[in-house]
Amino acid sequence: MAVTERIGRPEPEEPERPRGRARKIARYAVPVAVAGVAAATITLVPALADAGDPSLPKITAQQLLTKIAASDTRALDGTVKVSTDLGLPDALSGGAAGGLLSGAGGSGKDGSSAAPQAQLAQLLVGTHQLHVAVDGQDRQKVSVIEPAAEYSVIHDGTQLWAYDSASNQAYHATLPAAADESSGPVGARPSDGVPTTPQAAAEQVLRAARGTSSVTVDGTARVAGRSAYELVVTPEHAADTTVGSVRIAVDSGTGVPLKFTVLPKGGGKAVFEIGFTKVGFGEPAASTFSFTAPKGAEVTEGKSSGASGGSGAGAVAGLAAPTVLGTGWDSVAVIDTGDAGSGSGDGGGSGFGADGTAGSGRGGDASSALDGYGTKVTGSFGTGTVFHTRLVNVLLTDEGRLYVGAVTESALTAAAGGHH
Repeated sequence: MAVTERIGRPEPEEPERPRGRARKIARYAVPVAVAGVAAATITLVPALADAGDPSLPKITAQQLLTKIAASDTRALDGTVKVSTDLGLPDALSGGAAGGLLSGAGGSGKDGSSAAPQAQLAQLLVGTHQLHVAVDGQDRQKVSVIEPAAEYSVIHDGTQLWAYDSASNQAYHATLPAAADESSGPVGARPSDGVPTTPQAAAEQVLRAARGTSSVTVDGTARVAGRSAYELVVTPEHAADTTVGSVRIAVDSGTGVPLKFTVLPKGGGKAVFEIGFTKVGFGEPAASTFSFTAPKGAEVTEGKSSGASGGSGAGAVAGLAAPTVLGTGWDSVAVIDTGDAGSGSGDGGGSGFGADGTAGSGRGGDASSALDGYGTKVTGSFGTGTVFHTRLVNVLLTDEGRLYVGAVTESALTAAAGGHH
């Protein structure tokens, strides 16, 4: 029988987390990590599961949460599969849907197609395979492997490089030193809002879910050849959320989340899932995190504030950090795109850029393509367009405000009306 507990304060044995970072993540995590990360929705195709569930010792939900928090695993090397099922029309390409859901223009706000703001947002749509290597919070490499090209982001200390083999463009930025490189989930730093490992996604949600969710240990599973416990987080007192539950497969040996799945309240297959198909916990070679731009590559120097200046989906998209309306699972993130007329469908702007330049790139094309699939709405907030997915609803007002939440349309427009 599954044991259900309410997520509350951690028991004494749970290690202390850096409070400033925890509060910041807790503020944005539900609307941005679930409604912004899951939000725009990265669905990782289920990790390859071995036949038969393993037989493991019984464990309570609180014990499993403590095991996750106490995990001292700092290194891994593995393969992850990513795909998305938002329920959008087939005519919406990855560029168009990615433009709406992430706010990313075609070249990123630093003017390079290799900039992470532009490339990592594409994980929110379509199917992708990643190779992830991690050596603590100071070194990570994430490579997106496509049939005829590869895109990599390499973080080594304060240095961040990204390279797009398709365009032979490279991006470089100097990051501010992290306050505590030993803290935080594996794989969190390079993407800073678009999780590239199940642990990064799980920690964001678990921190935000305290006091607003029940947690259940629901059997066992095999993920990437490893035995795991199944943890289920279910929203409580959240009438307007579209999230049904979050499932996290936790490695029985290391306490590292191996798979993270978001299921919609309406039922059906997962909308958001991130899991390993292959994983090892040995330390990657130091050379993994070295990068030199190939001969002839065009190198763009990014601003340090643009590379890591903020957290959450808004930062990844190159927009200002979001304002959060409401609390818990019913929260709505508000992002000011700085582009009035973005929701009018008149071609006056993309509504996705932070500096007025994105309208001339793929962001403008995304706005025009998406406009035909939205529903025009009017309220005390003015006028705008609502776009629906299986998990997240988005309201783009004619004033250039983007309201994003894993909530119903009525809750979204009510929040916009109260915020106006």
